[in-house]
Amino acid sequence: MFNFEEELKKLPKEPGVYIMRDDKDVILYVGKAVNLHNRVRSYFRENIGRGPMIDKMVSLIARFEYIVTDSELEALVLENNLIKENSPKYNTLLKDDKTYPYIKVTVGEEFPRILFSRVMKKDKSRYFGPYTSAGAVKDTIELLNKLYCLRTCNRSLPRDIGLERPCLNYHIKQCLAPCQGYVNKEQYREQVSQVLEFLNGNYNLILKDLESKMKAAAEELDFEAAAGYRDLYNSVKQVSQKQKITDSVGEDKDILALYQDETEAVVQVFFVRDGKLIGREHYYMTHVSEGDKAGILENFVKQFYAGTPFIPRELMLQYEIGDRELIEKWLSGRKGGRVHIRVPKIGSKEKLVELAAQNAKHILDQDRERLKREEGRTIGAVKEIADVLGLSRIERMEAFDISNINGFENVGSMIVFEKGKPKPSDYRKFRIRTVTGPDDYACMREVLTRRFRHGIEESRELEEKELEREYGSFTKFPDLLMMDGGRGQVNIALSVLEELGISIPVCGMVKDDNHRTRGLYFNNIELPIDTRSEGFKLITRIQDEAHRFAIEYHRSLRSKTQVKSVLDDIPGVGPARRKALMRSFKSIEEIRQASVEELAALPELNRRAAEEIYGYFRKKEERET
Repeated sequence: MFNFEEELKKLPKEPGVYIMRDDKDVILYVGKAVNLHNRVRSYFRENIGRGPMIDKMVSLIARFEYIVTDSELEALVLENNLIKENSPKYNTLLKDDKTYPYIKVTVGEEFPRILFSRVMKKDKSRYFGPYTSAGAVKDTIELLNKLYCLRTCNRSLPRDIGLERPCLNYHIKQCLAPCQGYVNKEQYREQVSQVLEFLNGNYNLILKDLESKMKAAAEELDFEAAAGYRDLYNSVKQVSQKQKITDSVGEDKDILALYQDETEAVVQVFFVRDGKLIGREHYYMTHVSEGDKAGILENFVKQFYAGTPFIPRELMLQYEIGDRELIEKWLSGRKGGRVHIRVPKIGSKEKLVELAAQNAKHILDQDRERLKREEGRTIGAVKEIADVLGLSRIERMEAFDISNINGFENVGSMIVFEKGKPKPSDYRKFRIRTVTGPDDYACMREVLTRRFRHGIEESRELEEKELEREYGSFTKFPDLLMMDGGRGQVNIALSVLEELGISIPVCGMVKDDNHRTRGLYFNNIELPIDTRSEGFKLITRIQDEAHRFAIEYHRSLRSKTQVKSVLDDIPGVGPARRKALMRSFKSIEEIRQASVEELAALPELNRRAAEEIYGYFRKKEERET
């Protein structure tokens, strides 16, 4: 039993992080303190006006623990890490975990590529960004590949030079084909260096080059080429207004303001780079305390800038935040240069902060309407279905479908909707093992038996191991089974559940002669449902999703059986040898005509394998004649 009185006496008067836990050992709150002794004890004093949310949290605390740090700055970093790792219920949390796009140039490779990336790793590549628009990044990469004809493939060069034919990009003159040795390393590197110059913001050289090429092509009456150079010139001009490398100099600042309602807050961020407003983003904060706008903004700053690799020289905030000097010191350390946090009161800077706040309010108002509509389509629709069926509560629904063509490759699908939304991570596919021929009822019996038997076995294993976490999606049983059909399918499901000793409501989604849903079959009665209601639309989405998932799985199995080479029938010829044969001989006919010596000359084949291949085609010729 945790003795609060004794443990509070033991608290050190040093900086650190404290962790509050409930009776199930779940983390409720993580905080930092200059003096752990004073800060933690303050939670357990009475009548100090902490607010209803903190009072509720304190009532749930079963024990606390703490970690002593060398400094308050170290405590700040540790607090951020623990909040991000555990998402405690009573911490104000940054809801959106957005990552910004970068342009990555793989200069560590002998023949570098230009790639789109959302993470900045400590590798040998050069990163440019971050950018606020993924579309702009993709457009820039496409433009650079057109300008400098770098490779886009993932072949390992120079190891794979000459092993395969050049791709389409070479034939349309958008790749120098280093995979064929058509360009040496030095020439290719020269192109890469120009890409790096471009991304560093040196556009004048390429603009002059494109302008001269455009004029030369026009003088030679090659108007098609001239138009191509003109389009590239205009593209470079446009991109030059948007690009920004992380470490270039200029006026870089982020402008932050928020708008709050009873349960959520939206923080709007304007990104100013080189003195130009280049983009904006908004972020939701949850578990917010009413009236604590400065605290919400402080939590956002700590959580957001702990996760973004680019930190501007200045943050302009709507409210003065606590620990401003400490956070400035932390951000400066992360940036490697001085970072200032300011709260403008007058002038154009204050107007920008006010504009950000207005945008935050507009976003929250818009999203409130959107969320209301979304709730009608999801939770509201589920409640409609529950009311039609006379059920008190539905949260998780599972639907099943069978797909085959004249009994070929029978497959089943299981799809899951929770709170009216699909949950693809819990979808499952079943390849029918015991049924041959087109017998949908027998197939459905096998699928349901396997699904629920697997869930029972997993639950039993969890109990034996005394585990509390979910072992897999099968352990979570649905509140309602939705069968794609009427009485027959429902009775199959009910019989399976009865055999396994499980009680789950089962309803059928009944269709009319035109294969459109007309109602629900439940407890031996067909129940009508308003076809204009959100509940009916949700049923249709569930049916369509179960059918789509089954069809896609069946199609994938058919394609695997149809993509088959005659080489697959030769003993000792696997994927690697098949690929080597097709790379060297180009066609099955050339392989058929090859001698044992020619076949054995391949590094991937030994003499025995060559004889097997040669003998196979000789026997095939005899059978054909």
